[in-house]
Amino acid sequence: MLGSTHGTLTTDFRARVEACGESPRTAVHSTAAKATEDAVAVDVSGRPLHSDVPDLDRFFRPESVAVVGASDAEGRPNTGITRQLIAWAQRVGARLHPVHPTRESVFGLPCAPSVAALPEQVDLAVLLVADPLPVIEELAETKVKFAVAFASGFAETGDAGAAAQARLTAAVGRSGLRLLGPNTNLNAFEEFRDDLDGPAIALITQSGHQGRPVYTLQELGIRLSHWAPTGNEADLETADFISYFAEQPEVGAIACYVEGLKDGRSFLLAADRAARNGVPVVAVKVGRTETGARMAASHTGKLTGADTVVDAAMRQFGVIRVDGLDELQDTAALLARAREPKADGVVVYSISGGTGAHFSDLASEAGLTLPALSRAKQDELHQWIPEYLNVANPVDNGGHPVGDWRGRKIIDAILADPSVGVLICPITGPFPPMSDKLAQDLVDAAEATDKLICVIWGSPVGTEEAYRTTLLGSSRVATFRTFGNCITAVRAYLGHHRFTASYRSPFDEAPRTPSPSYRKAQALMRPGQQLSEHAAKQLLRAYGIRVPREQLVTSAAAAVRAAGLVGYPVVMKASGPQLGHKTELGLVKIGLTSASQIRDAYRELTDIARYENVPLDGILVCQMVERGVEMVVGVTQDDLFGPTVTVGLGGVLVEVLHDAAVRVPPFGEDQARRMLTELRGHALLEGVRGAPPADVDALVEVILRIQRMALELGDELSELDINPLMVLPRGQGAVALDALAICR
Repeated sequence: MLGSTHGTLTTDFRARVEACGESPRTAVHSTAAKATEDAVAVDVSGRPLHSDVPDLDRFFRPESVAVVGASDAEGRPNTGITRQLIAWAQRVGARLHPVHPTRESVFGLPCAPSVAALPEQVDLAVLLVADPLPVIEELAETKVKFAVAFASGFAETGDAGAAAQARLTAAVGRSGLRLLGPNTNLNAFEEFRDDLDGPAIALITQSGHQGRPVYTLQELGIRLSHWAPTGNEADLETADFISYFAEQPEVGAIACYVEGLKDGRSFLLAADRAARNGVPVVAVKVGRTETGARMAASHTGKLTGADTVVDAAMRQFGVIRVDGLDELQDTAALLARAREPKADGVVVYSISGGTGAHFSDLASEAGLTLPALSRAKQDELHQWIPEYLNVANPVDNGGHPVGDWRGRKIIDAILADPSVGVLICPITGPFPPMSDKLAQDLVDAAEATDKLICVIWGSPVGTEEAYRTTLLGSSRVATFRTFGNCITAVRAYLGHHRFTASYRSPFDEAPRTPSPSYRKAQALMRPGQQLSEHAAKQLLRAYGIRVPREQLVTSAAAAVRAAGLVGYPVVMKASGPQLGHKTELGLVKIGLTSASQIRDAYRELTDIARYENVPLDGILVCQMVERGVEMVVGVTQDDLFGPTVTVGLGGVLVEVLHDAAVRVPPFGEDQARRMLTELRGHALLEGVRGAPPADVDALVEVILRIQRMALELGDELSELDINPLMVLPRGQGAVALDALAICR
């Protein structure tokens, strides 16, 4: 199997490691996670800091099952379902009890009129009824632990269905049981092969049919351990199953098909648990083209639609997002079974220079590292490969060496290079006997190495012996059918191990008590109102964010005095609670250098405000800050995840380029810095065309202070927009030149 190698292990988790092929590092993550759990810990806003892991053992392996609405009448839908449930109960060793008010027996099994009339308490009730609500209330009295509702006609049908689902959810909450569904199916009761070894894939789907490609991986030798079809998620949701699967020793990867998240915080807590335990989560999340339903007043709000936040949150917590079901199955299969990489270097090995060059281009563009092999290694390879062929990487053997004893020596020599962690061999078409010998050499080499070997079998037929028997018969070679899927999976594999190797849960470091800044900020909040620029800057000051020297004045004479105190040249701006973007209204004057200019500017600004019927709290006379990189930093409220922090290029560029990165609090300094490297305009911070490097440390500090504000103010702050935040040259800090804040 593609399991992990083992070092010296402590007795506390040796059994876990040996049972599923984990690396010691992964087992340590799991042990540490359990040791640091705090069941009631909450952050500064009262939200939980750890996921609640439901005990689903009795759901997947019940001792007793009730089938409410069981039938053996031919032609009835419930009959086929009952038959399948009986077979499933026999496989898992559960006692099954049919329940029907008018039948004495079903398929020869005694039938009870109600769950209350059963001879024992049941772990799981499967509801084959059109309206599960009355049955849920009955199950509450009999202390049933779990129920499954297949019925449709709930939230998926519109407002009336959503109201019905809300009633069902409330009843489940009162009952004390846990419910799967409604609008789910039989996938949880599928028959899984028990003759396959190695770490398994656990599958979560909101649409059962979309899980079929992953389920059929069993026919290719990939083990599947669980399938959770969550349906409408009136109670149990995707996050519950991620948390549970991340604790199961046999699970090597979790594959998800997600149509919508029920609760963003729960999802992140579950992803955090998986990351702590080193269990990869691979997800298809539909809705990439969805845009935010609300266009926010701030620049920040316009930068991110709902899917942008989902995408960023997944990356932040190590969830690997893929686009297609084929990518889901291939990536999950590789991550479930591959050993921890020894190096990030990828070598492409082929019998065709064109194939090697083509694949190498695609791999490099995708961000994979293709190191040039050393001169000594190239000289070694040229013992078996003609001198005129390239062996630096990609390695082109010319074809003939794969047909004899030289083929295996070439593969072993490449794998022996310490810079190589992955060998990828694209076989674009079958050409027996050479392709058969190449496939066998790759399989044999995989058995003898702790490095990953991937093969792309390019034949559209897929019935060839080298593919069906040799490659698919190996649990150590990862076999793909397309270049793209191989690259996606390998990139995810290397990225996952880099991520988990340095992962520190942000929830462990999240603030749990309000700061002194919070008390100052609360006094400035005005529920339901937009703050003036002057008030918004006071909010920033409360959190230690630097703003320009400035004074708020209400007369031309006061403006002249303020300019003298602030220092020429100055900027003058109208300040009022209904002012958003002032430049468009002509309410900003820059570069003022004399008292006469100050007086003229004051009259003009107040005249425009009167004409536009905009109430003012005064005119700001501000220090003029010119030299630096203009950025935007802000907070918006996401319907799923709550407050989010955004950073991007500021000034006019925010409107043109929409170059931004998003994170969901809490997060640490590493994530704040990663936000900056994700920006297409990141080079501006490093200094271009003779400009000095910007004070990135000061920018990161502002991001972290804004995050603290977002956490502490929570729902009280609807939006915050600092644009521009002028990031000065290195060592000189960052200054918030303008700010917009909207209170809830």
